[in-house]
Amino acid sequence: MQNKVKKFMVSNIVPLIMIALIICVAPISKLSPTYLIQEMILRLSRNSFLVLSLIIPVVAGMGLNFGIVLGAMAGQLGLILVTDWHIVGIQGLFLAIILSIPVAILLGVMGGTILNKAKGKEMITSMIMGFFINGAYQMVVLYGMGSIIPMTNKKIVLSRGYGIRNAIDLKGVRRAFDSFISLKIGNFEIPVFTVLIIILLCVFIIWFRGTKLGQDMKAVGQDMEVAKSSGVAIERTRILSIVISTVLASIGQIIFLQNIGTMNTYNSHEQIGMFSIAAILIGGATASKASIPNALVGIVLFHLIFVISPRAGKELVGSAQIGEFFRVFVSYGIIAMALVLHQWRREREKDAERRKMLEVQLGRSEL
Repeated sequence: MQNKVKKFMVSNIVPLIMIALIICVAPISKLSPTYLIQEMILRLSRNSFLVLSLIIPVVAGMGLNFGIVLGAMAGQLGLILVTDWHIVGIQGLFLAIILSIPVAILLGVMGGTILNKAKGKEMITSMIMGFFINGAYQMVVLYGMGSIIPMTNKKIVLSRGYGIRNAIDLKGVRRAFDSFISLKIGNFEIPVFTVLIIILLCVFIIWFRGTKLGQDMKAVGQDMEVAKSSGVAIERTRILSIVISTVLASIGQIIFLQNIGTMNTYNSHEQIGMFSIAAILIGGATASKASIPNALVGIVLFHLIFVISPRAGKELVGSAQIGEFFRVFVSYGIIAMALVLHQWRREREKDAERRKMLEVQLGRSEL
């Protein structure tokens, strides 16, 4: 019993630390439970699709995909175009998704190909790749749109005649998914249509894991050499996992931005990878294992800290900025801590395996 408790504590140390932190900080913030529950409903519907897009690359053994920012940029390009064409409502969002998917597939193929050249270093490579593609994205948006790509909506184009303004009002598609089907229960408003889209993604992930491709990805994630000897096309499988993740991230960014209602053209995508990875790690995921419950629990815990910490900072020292610093510290610190703990657990597992093999060998020698 004691060993089981110890194993549970070691496996879930990150979410347990976050829960303890929330229990300590929540009373200081003086925020009501009703407000916090409504905020968590809102943030679950806003962020779940993005965080869930991280799962498939983890299954394929490619770690935490910081490259989902590539998909986020593809989604933003789709939103810029539908805003320029004055296509509003749910039709505008679906068109933005359709426009973003080819771009996301192209970026996913390119990203997967690059990551195949950096086996074992996928996470840092995907992060640097995100910075590189960000430069290309800004070149297209700042200089290409209005000069090479015709733009008709003068409200979103810079006064010089080309380039997109820093902030775009998405009033035409604002909360189009959220308000299409919504349900009010007491003080709580639930965006039913958005929740249904997220449930559909969860069902897809569960179904996908059982398919031939899903099993191939699992085999590649467990042992590439064994998978290769079994006839699995390793590099193709890894590329497909990144393509799927990038496409899902493009849809997730569109869902995220329609909920907010405005888009920062040059910055909205930059922290998506960092915050999504921090959320899934807080939920108990690792670089080699992630699940749907990890993603959903992580979003709740991570965003509770996001909501509570500025108010707690204001109550404690009279400055909400302290809380802002704290939540940035948490997001980066959790990623570092989770990766260190993951490596520590791997070393412990290897030591346990070595001891077991040694005991077997000693047993044989005694016979």
